[in-house]
Amino acid sequence: MASAVATADVAQAWARVKGALGLEEVNAGVFDGTWASISGREILPVHTPIDGSHLASVALATQDDFERTVRAARNAFARWQDVPAPVRGEIVREIGELLREHKETLGLLVSLEVGKIVTEGQGEIQEMIDIANFAVGLSRQLYGLTIASERPHHRLAEQWHPLGLVGVITAFNFPAAVWSWNALIAAVVGDVVLWKPSPRAPLTAVAITRIVNRVLERHGLPPIFYLLVDEGRSIGERMSKDRQIDLLSFTGSIPTGRKVAENVGRRLGKMLLELGGNNAAIVTDKADMEVALKGVAFGALATAGQRCTTTRRLILHEAIYDRFLERLTTAYRSVKIGNPLEEGVLVGPLISAQAVENYRAAVERAQREGGQLLYGGQVLALPGLENGHYVQPTLIEGAPEMSILCEETFAPILYVLKFRTLEEAIAIHNSVPQGLSSAIFTADLREAETFLSHRGSDCGLANVNTSTAGAEIGGAFGGEKDTGGGRESGSDAWKAYARRQTVTVNYGPDLPLAQGVRFDIG
Repeated sequence: MASAVATADVAQAWARVKGALGLEEVNAGVFDGTWASISGREILPVHTPIDGSHLASVALATQDDFERTVRAARNAFARWQDVPAPVRGEIVREIGELLREHKETLGLLVSLEVGKIVTEGQGEIQEMIDIANFAVGLSRQLYGLTIASERPHHRLAEQWHPLGLVGVITAFNFPAAVWSWNALIAAVVGDVVLWKPSPRAPLTAVAITRIVNRVLERHGLPPIFYLLVDEGRSIGERMSKDRQIDLLSFTGSIPTGRKVAENVGRRLGKMLLELGGNNAAIVTDKADMEVALKGVAFGALATAGQRCTTTRRLILHEAIYDRFLERLTTAYRSVKIGNPLEEGVLVGPLISAQAVENYRAAVERAQREGGQLLYGGQVLALPGLENGHYVQPTLIEGAPEMSILCEETFAPILYVLKFRTLEEAIAIHNSVPQGLSSAIFTADLREAETFLSHRGSDCGLANVNTSTAGAEIGGAFGGEKDTGGGRESGSDAWKAYARRQTVTVNYGPDLPLAQGVRFDIG
């Protein structure tokens, strides 16, 4: 009975999503202003990681599609950049409203395609709506500066112009939200966007592209959101090398990010990199135990450990080490693992069989390097979900010298380390190559402020008494070191999608030169 219900949930959910979003058995993966024909194309099958069942397929893009789509996008930019920014904001406002109308089915599609629990899938679409709201306000706040000039009768100012064509390459783990961080901000700045989604989540991209361009069509405007789905590499590599892409925003692994950076850097292009995270939470002996337990558990287990902001290292004070670990292990034992569509499930599947193998290999390697398995470590075959990709959330006691602690495994593996002083904890925390998100749990003001100071966390995101995961859209998102240095979403991250121009106006009768230079020609 349990098996039949689980399978029926997936099938019924897919039927509902497919009908509501107009998805087909085979969907075009190319939108160049119109949806390309699927005839004669390589077909990519899409399976849900929940139970391995086939959802639908997507017809893939070719190199010829790239040329045609870029040409159409640049033509659209010529018109879109002339639309006043507040009017562009109104378009994005309507996009947000349309996303809200489809929130439930889009969120369910995210759950089906990448295995997120229902509330996380819904939350991802809500994040898109929130970004739309933020972008609407931003459309009236694309401010420049007035600068004091050293020359009399001169005005010195700074202004921002649309950049052009923004390429966005997204990963499977946030198949909707990360696109919106880029695309909706870029849209109000005046850019157009070419999206290459992960081949693990192409149906979400197809559905969103259909929805958002509907608003442009309603207003008699050309589409500004374009789509090319590939097998995983060919179109993305082309985007990184092509000078017609004015900015390339890439979210993915560090090794792939290095290749992207080399290609874009070779052509002196602009890039925005959001690469791996290897995030740690420090829990001191002055922490509120209940808050810390919830924060660590959510950070380590949300999205089955497949967030770039997942907590992967827990740095515990020696005075509370045994007590905290005992309670955390109890919490891990109680977590329900399984079909993410079922109520009460907190940990769904990994994205693929390869991800499961990566998990298995990491557990084995950690133990070879001296780590002690405290809980978990098993690949699971759940009744009715045998073709899904499930693993046991895992706790491994480690030591700072373990080399695997410097690497990111996209799975629910949490390495636990012990510290005596805060300085020692911060040193352990900062000892990895990545620098995305960080957290400290403490009720001590001095500890918190030390962690937030220049001598504390070296990450782009620093949290006190909250999880490494779950960043709000109002702040700029991104990290340092091998994480790439990019910033997306809120604050002034919009400036990455614009070109800065310094303006000098001489309204006087003379031509004084800067720095007192004299140049008399008679």
